[in-house]
Amino acid sequence: MLEIKNVDVFYDQTKSAVLKNIHLQINTGEIYAVIGPSGCGKSTLLKAISGLTPYSKGAILLNKENISAKHHTIGLIPQNYGLLPWKTVFANILLALKVKGRQIDKTTLNNIEEIMEKLNISALKEQYPNNLSGGQKQRVAIARAFVLQPDILLMDEPFSALDALTRESIQELFLKIWKDQNITTLLITHSIEEAIYLGTKIVIMSPSPGRIITILDNPVHKVENKRTSIEYLQIATDIRNIMTKEWKK
Repeated sequence: MLEIKNVDVFYDQTKSAVLKNIHLQINTGEIYAVIGPSGCGKSTLLKAISGLTPYSKGAILLNKENISAKHHTIGLIPQNYGLLPWKTVFANILLALKVKGRQIDKTTLNNIEEIMEKLNISALKEQYPNNLSGGQKQRVAIARAFVLQPDILLMDEPFSALDALTRESIQELFLKIWKDQNITTLLITHSIEEAIYLGTKIVIMSPSPGRIITILDNPVHKVENKRTSIEYLQIATDIRNIMTKEWKK
């Protein structure tokens, strides 16, 4: 369980607030999709959780302990994929395990191969990132995160640079692997549609300084035909109504 308890984050130079009184409790195996206007501190929230940005007040706990990259395995999928251009696809995926000091044995290698196969990138293992399409790079980044079997997975608008069809295809692949591993996930997105398709719950944030306006249960998560369901249309309307009301205050 990830617990974010009344966290504030301030800009160092101006001392103005980026995030105010953020309070979230994410149960194990849930995906919380966070949506909010530009500049509201969504990416800052991920950086605070991962330890890249200090917070001024509150606490961030993972399984009742202060979250720490040293004691916990934190998977991060950034917007730019974070792949090293001088390493092959396979080496990029393997690097995550080496950084955490994991033993690379036959079982580990078989797990990597299995995840790569599920993501349809097995044939790319000796390719370099510069030779890959955006969709292929995204699948490599997803594979690298999942081979870690992280305690928590943080995703910062990971599909935003992809065209619509590629984005939908990779979202589906992501959900298939996520269901296998049941990883607690926090997803940042600008897209209402993406939040609905991927999130078990949807968090709506205010304009800067970022506060949580509301957290919605997502009925679409348990529906088979997600993108065309009545539930999808209803919650999309609810989200837009909340955004229209709250973001214009």
